[in-house]
Amino acid sequence: MTCTKNVGISAPSFHTQLLKNLFLPMISGLNEGNTTGINIDERKKMQGENFTIWSIFFLEGFSQYPRLEVVLFIFSLVMYLTTLLGNSTLILITILDSRLKTPMYLFLGNLSFMDICYTSASIPTLLVNLLSSQKTIISSGCAVQMYLSLAMGSTECVLLAVMAYDRYVAICNPLRYFIIMNKRVCAQMAAVSWMMGCLTALLETSFALQIPLCGNLIDHFTCEILAVLKLACASSVLMDMIMLMVSILLLPIPMLLICISYIFILSTILRISSAEGRNKAFSTCGAHLTVVILYYGAALSMYLKLSSSNSQKIDKIISLLYGVLTPMLNPIIYSLRNKEVKDAMKKLLGKIPLHQTHGCL
Repeated sequence: MTCTKNVGISAPSFHTQLLKNLFLPMISGLNEGNTTGINIDERKKMQGENFTIWSIFFLEGFSQYPRLEVVLFIFSLVMYLTTLLGNSTLILITILDSRLKTPMYLFLGNLSFMDICYTSASIPTLLVNLLSSQKTIISSGCAVQMYLSLAMGSTECVLLAVMAYDRYVAICNPLRYFIIMNKRVCAQMAAVSWMMGCLTALLETSFALQIPLCGNLIDHFTCEILAVLKLACASSVLMDMIMLMVSILLLPIPMLLICISYIFILSTILRISSAEGRNKAFSTCGAHLTVVILYYGAALSMYLKLSSSNSQKIDKIISLLYGVLTPMLNPIIYSLRNKEVKDAMKKLLGKIPLHQTHGCL
């Protein structure tokens, strides 16, 4: 279901040509003997001269804090492994357990797959560079990292709005839930989320990689698009406008839809006479809202501002939280506290006999 995977399978030659076109502005090499990056200040000396086409980039990461690098390595490794384990387990049980064939778990499975792809695009490079003296990445790897991070993050923005609508239908119109949220509708919603995320990421990445760069020292631990654009030889109003338009499309609009959904949900919950029913509904909504606030809070702080106003040190901290902690917490907040999921995990491990368990949608 991923954009990159489908492109590679359906048209291998197109996949190769696409990468060639995207990476062309960065593909030649460094001059022989050049083993250090050129920073933002040094690039000013290159204004008016022919810019270099870089084949290697240096990631500054957290090298200013060498004593913290081992701590950050352990923290990131534990979070990454936990993310892989939690999200992979959730995907596996939603496939194998027939009781979890509901729309909510279909969307959660997609969300878990996104989180695995998102973290795998950047965290392995971070882990290697935290223990390495040469914190480098090749230009093609940098471009792929930039695209995957944008694609997975953008897709998740749309999917969170879709999941809010799913909760709205489940709570506000439960008798017609499986009629409205049938398999075809759910598949279409998931597909639209992926298409919007992948296409907007392709637009941003393709424009970003055409901008001439006057340095190859990225003040970040990953090829984050804003950090790369700081190396541009000249400011690009067009690129700023594209990023602003995409950010508005993928951040405030889905947030507005989420808010509208939860206004109706809250109104319905307050009319529920049963305390147990209210607690059950609040629990489901609370889990979703927690992730929404964490996810959108980090994303809004990073992308709804022009590059000239960024504080890179703060952005690196936010990116680490955004890229490691949120994907790890998603399966815990959403599902691992759910009785159905716990029983499905026990059944998978053979710890309880097969029996029918009733739970919420």
